[in-house]
Amino acid sequence: MQRNKVLVTGGAGFIGSHVVDRLLQDHHQITVIDNFSTGRQANLNHLKSNPNLTIIEADIRDLASIAPHFQNIDMVFHLAALADIVPSIVNPTEYYSANVMGSMNVLEASRQAGVKRFVYTASSSCYGIPDETVATKETQSIDTQYPYALTKYIGEETAFHWANIYDLPLVSLRLFNVYGPRSRTSGTYGAVFGVFLAQKLSNKPFTVVGDGEQTRDFIFVTDVANAFVTAAYSEVTNEAFNVGTGKPQSVNKLVSLLGGEKIHIPKRPGEPDCTWADITKIKNQLSWAPQVSFEEGVGEILKNIDYWKDAPVWTPEAIGEATEDWFKYLGKS
Repeated sequence: MQRNKVLVTGGAGFIGSHVVDRLLQDHHQITVIDNFSTGRQANLNHLKSNPNLTIIEADIRDLASIAPHFQNIDMVFHLAALADIVPSIVNPTEYYSANVMGSMNVLEASRQAGVKRFVYTASSSCYGIPDETVATKETQSIDTQYPYALTKYIGEETAFHWANIYDLPLVSLRLFNVYGPRSRTSGTYGAVFGVFLAQKLSNKPFTVVGDGEQTRDFIFVTDVANAFVTAAYSEVTNEAFNVGTGKPQSVNKLVSLLGGEKIHIPKRPGEPDCTWADITKIKNQLSWAPQVSFEEGVGEILKNIDYWKDAPVWTPEAIGEATEDWFKYLGKS
């Protein structure tokens, strides 16, 4: 296999660090760009002695500071972004700055440097509240209901525009509910594994939103990392692919596998009852399929539970206050 010079934005983040792990398995020379606003140096500590890894602290919103690091790069994996719904409603300008202008800077730096392959990290949130009776295909109409979803979709559209106008070979991966070791440990609006595991370590009950029968297409992070690498190695270009399992799991099943007591808190408006990826396209065109079952994935999470020992423990009261914020910013109060 040819060894490439690869750049990963957001490489110190949850998913990005696993992509770095996977790329280093193939002995590529990796440059990580991260401003550590959400990424953690600890996510890469196990690689600090690897001579094929260089870590640059920089912000993708500053084109002049990042552009020199794209010189002689063969492949770019763009994972740097701000996530979560309510924070994007509270502070939309930050999300536009990072997810739209930041993405454009990464694309422009790639164009100027003559990058041969670009993989964009898109979000399944672009589909809005999907039909719960059928799996969501890539042809599903776009319905971006919040600034986070909108900015990620505009970033994707910008990427495709650069691909078409400037002949930048591109694949976009629309990720569903990614989980696994190193998942984010803060925030009440997402990262359910981080919230639950911090609660488990503190012997607190799991705070289940609604009745817990809502389902999510949980996809294990190493499967996602393999999807990134598979997309980069392929000759497919200018295509978007769903990345999930096609097998949604309920929050109640997650609680059962984690083991512990639970309490219920109010359901939040605007959250889908089901996310369900149709992965026929990525199976057919990229020959990729998930390998880790939900039971196996949760087992791996529990093996690595100490990662969450310093995570903030979200009490029912704190989550209740956050849920009130959710209603407030959505005009539902």
